[in-house]
This record gives sequence, structure tokens and C-alpha cells, in this order.
Amino acid sequence: MSLIPSLLGDRRTDVFDPFSLDVWDPFDGLVSSALANNVPSSARETTAFANARIDWKETPEGHVFKADLPGLKKEEVKVEVEEGRVLQISGERSREQEDKNDKWHRIERSSGKFLRRFRLPENAKMDQIKASMENGVLTVTVPKVEEKRPEVKAIEISG
Repeated sequence: MSLIPSLLGDRRTDVFDPFSLDVWDPFDGLVSSALANNVPSSARETTAFANARIDWKETPEGHVFKADLPGLKKEEVKVEVEEGRVLQISGERSREQEDKNDKWHRIERSSGKFLRRFRLPENAKMDQIKASMENGVLTVTVPKVEEKRPEVKAIEISG
């Protein structure tokens, strides 16, 4: 039920729904629709979820990676270490099954595959990496090799 359906094209807009009043962008989809013919559908699905946001911080004890993966189970996520000290975090969120009797008003949650790689520094203990998942947040902890600090010996000054 749109007040100006001819200007908005196929967009579903309801003036009484505060979440449906998106700002109309006349250039929205122009580039993506032009490129869509050359990109396979599997790649378009993948790009929707490809940018999984991951934080990486270094503490005195190690490197900590945190990824927000809401709705994913730990069985749907893989954490691997490749040769060359590369940490790889990947997974897939399946698209919800559509029933022909359902009428979708909005689809905003992304689905598809994601893959992120990080080259770990030389001080990473590759054999002691641990991962855990709680409340949709994946935490990967990579301990660091203890730095050997040079021993300092005080020299007495005579005279």
C-alpha cells in the first residue's frame, strides 16, 4: 500500500510502518544490476555474508580473535590453521526455507558462505590455538611465545 507506487517501482512501502520508510535512492541497484548478469548466483549469495566482522587484539599473553556470528552453531563454523601461519575462519549460514504460501515483506538477514584469513606473527604458538563459541560470538585464542628478555647484570662501579 504505497502512496506513490509509480515513483518507487517494486519497493513495498507502507506509510504506517515506521520500518518500511527507507530513503529512496534512485541509483540503488544500478551498479549491482548491471554486474549481476556477469556474476553467478552462488557468488552473489556469498558476498552477502562474506564480510563477517572480526576483531583481532594482541594482549601480553596472546592474540585474540572475536567474530560475531549470530544464529550460527559451532558445527557450522570451521577454524583451521594452514601452512605459512595462516589462521582461517569460515562457515556458512543457510538460507531459510521458503513456503509458497508465505508472503515475505523484508529479507535483511544475510546468508551464504564467509571466509576470513589472517597471517599470524612469528611469536604465535601454532600448536596451542583454542576456539570457543558462546552466544553467537566465536573467540579464537592464539598464545604467544614468551619473549626471552636479555639478562641484565648490574656492574659495581669502583673508585
